[in-house]
Amino acid sequence: QVQLVESGGGLVQAGGSLRLSCAASGRTVSNYNMGWFRQAPGKDREFVGGISWSGGRTYYVDSVKGRFTISKDNAKNTVYLQMNSLKPEDTAVYYCAVDKARYYYSLRTAVADYDYWGQGTQVTVSS
Repeated sequence: QVQLVESGGGLVQAGGSLRLSCAASGRTVSNYNMGWFRQAPGKDREFVGGISWSGGRTYYVDSVKGRFTISKDNAKNTVYLQMNSLKPEDTAVYYCAVDKARYYYSLRTAVADYDYWGQGTQVTVSS
């Protein structure tokens, strides 16, 4: 059974930083692309960024590029989202997810391309 457990969310002032963790079991992160998504109240879940199964490629949406960094530790089977220079508009529940396909050749951004999700962790940025 695949499980993803996020941690690290919280309340932070604008300009601050947080690091989210996503511990995976039942699926090896070195074999699958991993994505981070977020969902603000009243909005659809949106892709934030992803890391390839090899770890050699990352991709970010423009709104977080230069502020967020995704990394992973294969030995711990864990993926991280380092968030710096946080803004109030970053406030959302953040989710990690694993791609449906093993060794997929590109980083996908659609919710439907990911089949296992964490429970989500709340990030609140105050102004």
